[in-house]
Amino acid sequence: MLAPLMELRGVKQHYPVHRHLPIGPRNFVKALDGVDLSVAPAQTVGVIGESGCGKSTLARVMSGLEKPTEGKVLFRGEDINGLKGDERREMRRNIQLIFQDPYSSLNPRMTVQELVGEPFEIHPEVAPKPGRKAKIKELLEMVGLNPDHGDRYPHNFSGGQQQRIGIARGIALNPQMLICDEPVSALDVSVRAQVVNLLDDLQKELGLSYLFIAHDLQIVRHISDRVATMYLGRVAELGGYADVYDATGHPYTRALLSAAPELRKNDGSDRERIVLQGDPPSPINPPAGCRFHTRCPMAQAICTTKEPELIKISDTHVSRCHFALDVSAG
Repeated sequence: MLAPLMELRGVKQHYPVHRHLPIGPRNFVKALDGVDLSVAPAQTVGVIGESGCGKSTLARVMSGLEKPTEGKVLFRGEDINGLKGDERREMRRNIQLIFQDPYSSLNPRMTVQELVGEPFEIHPEVAPKPGRKAKIKELLEMVGLNPDHGDRYPHNFSGGQQQRIGIARGIALNPQMLICDEPVSALDVSVRAQVVNLLDDLQKELGLSYLFIAHDLQIVRHISDRVATMYLGRVAELGGYADVYDATGHPYTRALLSAAPELRKNDGSDRERIVLQGDPPSPINPPAGCRFHTRCPMAQAICTTKEPELIKISDTHVSRCHFALDVSAG
């Protein structure tokens, strides 16, 4: 296997809870609570899970926008939070973000040319001023926009076109890693496939690696090489897309997949509908044992007391469930 381009080792991100009186123990929201994850060069890792499971926090920590409470975030083998000076500047150039809401991520007072060209103000070595306008036109053309529309403002474009502007800005500095935080969830269904296909084409052309966070399980299956399911700040299951979708090894992943009626089994049959009871527990005080046991239809006594490790189902597939082998065989 190729050495990972990015890797998380035991990453935790705990946020202190505001308290009215300065007495007693302090509580923390455990947004990430021991995450191990890697992304290989030119690979897409999809991340799925309910709202509040830690997906967006994962994106912020991986991009260097937040420093983790504990653990390491490695880029090409170097801890990004230990880099300084030119090394940190180079890391920031190579890791770029695409945001969920394209309109709110674009300054409405800047033209498209200014928006896409703004990264070059910080990294002029990528596109020197004499050829900058030509480079911006090339980027707009790469994402399927008219290169002559650079003098227009974001409100002149549709949601899908605005996201293409965001993508053009994201690839402007020739990064190696793009972190896509639900990049299609704010778009019309008819436009989502176009944007995902664009990302797919850019990956093949530029050799990009993606961390792709989304709620749309069909899109995650289409674009991802590997898929991670997150629950209460931890990776519950991780494997190749075929492993996770067709040989599911965690009851939580199985419940998520059953909620998407368009996702049929490999043999074309419908999935059994699994309705989870109750809401996810508070990330301030996660349950003892398996964090999913309070909602799991397969929970047994061991699940309430012993926290499961990641169990190997195959060489490419692991699950944090005491009964992972039984679940994947069912």
